[in-house]
Amino acid sequence: MHTPFADQLAGLDLAGFSIGPAPVSSTDFPEREAVVQTLEAIWSDLFALFSGTALEADAEDLGWAFVNLFHRSAARKVTALDRATDEVRALLATADGSEVHTSELESQVERAQCAEGAMLALEEMREVAASLYLNEFGSSWKPVSSSRFNHGAMLTSALVEGRDFLRARAEAKRRAAMPEGIPVIFAGGRTRHATDADAKTFAENIWATLDKVRDRVPDMVLVHGGDTKGADRLASSWAERREVPQVTFSLDMRLGARAGFKRNERMLSLDPRYVVAFPGNGVLERLVIEAKARRITVVDRRGPLGTSPKAATAGGE
Repeated sequence: MHTPFADQLAGLDLAGFSIGPAPVSSTDFPEREAVVQTLEAIWSDLFALFSGTALEADAEDLGWAFVNLFHRSAARKVTALDRATDEVRALLATADGSEVHTSELESQVERAQCAEGAMLALEEMREVAASLYLNEFGSSWKPVSSSRFNHGAMLTSALVEGRDFLRARAEAKRRAAMPEGIPVIFAGGRTRHATDADAKTFAENIWATLDKVRDRVPDMVLVHGGDTKGADRLASSWAERREVPQVTFSLDMRLGARAGFKRNERMLSLDPRYVVAFPGNGVLERLVIEAKARRITVVDRRGPLGTSPKAATAGGE
């Protein structure tokens, strides 16, 4: 009976030789085109099934859970990658130059690369599903209690030395946590509008303002509070549509009444080019005051329906 060449070798007593899994590459995972076609087909069939039934009201929650399947799977691969990376670090710390130690280090690096490849593939699937969610419900998908990191579509080199792997891993984490570009802070609260037309005008003003800012800062990174409702949600949807990287600063509720002001400090510490301000509360007012004190340009849209207050005053005169 025919067996693969590797199996035949594994049955021989060849001291000093070992056969392990080959390092992974992007070709070992589903192609993006196949991922897009498959997920679009599943999504279309799933929500066609809900349409016109009692489950239609739950469609957005079910869509969120669909995206979350890939997010959770990617998170598990991140944990596996972190553990493998710790093993690489430990092996480097105890390096004795022996052949056995070197072989173990190479094996651990390969294990880490396999986890990294799977993580990137699952993150890409999540991003495809998140774009379907955005198209279906008009809002950006956001996990409940974790960050939506996207580590990019680049695998670490298949053949790397242990220390090089650790440096590449640290750099990948840094890029995912803070994308390269010029920070632009967006701030706005939750507002109520008298009519649907007013709500639409408000949303259009947010998008138009951010479009103008991006014309001035093509490599902008949108920094905001990550609120799943109100102005932050509209800005997040804009960023996803325009493929603009986002960094969110959630409130640290352990700080109580100081949480909002502490978030202001953390966002301003990024040295943003602009602060885009829409109607909000006193914490937002303080953000605008501190930004001006630091000579950061404020794009003030705290007038009616997200317009410039100066324009509203001129119109009243």
